[in-house]
Amino acid sequence: MSSRKPKLILVHEPEKVCIERLVADGHLPERAAEIGSYLAQSTDIAPEFDALAAACLKRGLSFAPVALDDAVSALAGEDPRATLVWTLTDGIAYFRGGAAPALARLNGLKIIGADDALFALCQDKFRAGAVLGALGLPVPQAGLARDGRWLVEPPASDAGWFVKPNRLGAKIGIWPDSRSSDLGHALELSRRVFAAYRDDVVVQPYVAGRNARASFLGVKLDTGVEALGIAFVDSGGDFQTMADSLALYGETGEAAKAAGEYTEPVLESVAATQPGAAATIRRIAERLVTGLGLRDVFSIDFRVEADDHVHLIEFEVCPGLPCFDFRDYCHKQWGLSLADAMAETAASRLTA
Repeated sequence: MSSRKPKLILVHEPEKVCIERLVADGHLPERAAEIGSYLAQSTDIAPEFDALAAACLKRGLSFAPVALDDAVSALAGEDPRATLVWTLTDGIAYFRGGAAPALARLNGLKIIGADDALFALCQDKFRAGAVLGALGLPVPQAGLARDGRWLVEPPASDAGWFVKPNRLGAKIGIWPDSRSSDLGHALELSRRVFAAYRDDVVVQPYVAGRNARASFLGVKLDTGVEALGIAFVDSGGDFQTMADSLALYGETGEAAKAAGEYTEPVLESVAATQPGAAATIRRIAERLVTGLGLRDVFSIDFRVEADDHVHLIEFEVCPGLPCFDFRDYCHKQWGLSLADAMAETAASRLTA
């Protein structure tokens, strides 16, 4: 171990900086604000910095939050034996957080989370789905459309289709009519998404069931999928829309809370009512860990049918740490606040 004090560096991309960059690139301010809402976790975690510093200090670490634009200079010269880089947000297109693990690797620094190849993969839903399918995982087959034309036609579906932007997260570009009963409407949605965000859309057969999320944080080095937190997420509808997401996080979410318009989704243990589905989800997670390389911190979204049939929807290598569901996971699984869970995770890697 280096004689330097071990340090945790948290790299985050500020929401405001992203919005300004998108507007400068020609996006309408309203659309840029919607896109930038994906980075609300950067806004929401800032009030935790003092608690994170205190939690790290208690474990013999120093803590440094670093805005993404400062990461090049901040990471240069850090001691590879005593520095751990934690990237708060991914991104390869509208967001740029995927550069952080690559910068860490360039400087020979340890990282929390998956390698940079997965940071790129997880934010392209169509490519990610192809890889998940190749691993034999139960992901719905998808079509791909751009501005009203098919790049890849979707499979037939008696239940209709679900349409979502290919490279945008946080429910951006998902509207109440994003479940489509005909492919003509799906193409119209692709025109709407392209006009608003310049993105393609993934068109998947609609799958029935309840929304579920599996959350993971490897607080201890030898943590396996037994520490996965698996919960149904009930937002009061069949699926969450962009409006639902905007009301939960960042400055817009704070305004919604102040106005009394904030309705936090209800979390319910999957194992409590559908233990068979929970067991299937753990097996899928294990396959993603061994076959894809997920590690340290991640989340996976599913649809779970009443007969325990599980559909894998997507995975995330940078889950929203300050979000209600991940805080709940840290409390229930580890008995820790978010700040203590993060500091304990870092200490297990830096002081072992």
